[in-house]
Amino acid sequence: MQITAHDVRILIADDHEIVRTGLKELLASRPGWLICAEASTGRQAVILANQHKPDILVMDIGLPELNGIEAARIVRKTLPRTEVLMFSLHYSEQLLREVIQAGVRAYVSKADANRDLVLAVEALANHRSFFTSRTAELFIGRCSKQDCSTERHVLWVDPLTSREREVVQLVAEGKSAKEVAAMLGITVKTADTHRANLMRKLDIHSISGLVRYAIRNQIVDL
Repeated sequence: MQITAHDVRILIADDHEIVRTGLKELLASRPGWLICAEASTGRQAVILANQHKPDILVMDIGLPELNGIEAARIVRKTLPRTEVLMFSLHYSEQLLREVIQAGVRAYVSKADANRDLVLAVEALANHRSFFTSRTAELFIGRCSKQDCSTERHVLWVDPLTSREREVVQLVAEGKSAKEVAAMLGITVKTADTHRANLMRKLDIHSISGLVRYAIRNQIVDL
């Protein structure tokens, strides 16, 4: 059974108020579409998603405290009926692979939001995927029908765990071990251990190197 236009509850997550306002005006203008909450960080998006249980979470990738991909993983695990629409200024095959692995079924460029966002929400409201032709060229369109099944099984594998990625992001954002511990609900010693382990795993020997890694792999958006 398809969801009607009168059933769609949407949570918007972006760290720029002007972007949230624009998205809200665009989406709320559709009959029956309701903006149930707004978030400015990835952690807030997860909390509000669990509180409001929206049909669709429209979320930027480059969110502070917890990036959109990590937030999407959590939301899709805890709220499997909540669809996630990811939007970003960036396009890359690696980024798209991570988005898909996180359970996201719609990906829209911010540059094309006016044209594609409503179409993407309509698709997700009926639990259908939405990827633009540009996205398809990056990922699906690169393989033939014969080897696409193989391509799906050689997805890029992140060397870090979800918790390690959270620590990387917070450290790259300038958070102290005490602040990281408080935000993740762990001890300061555990926060220090996570940081040491991931730096050893990545063969990185300084905080500045960790920041460069986070920027290069789009864990933070500076």
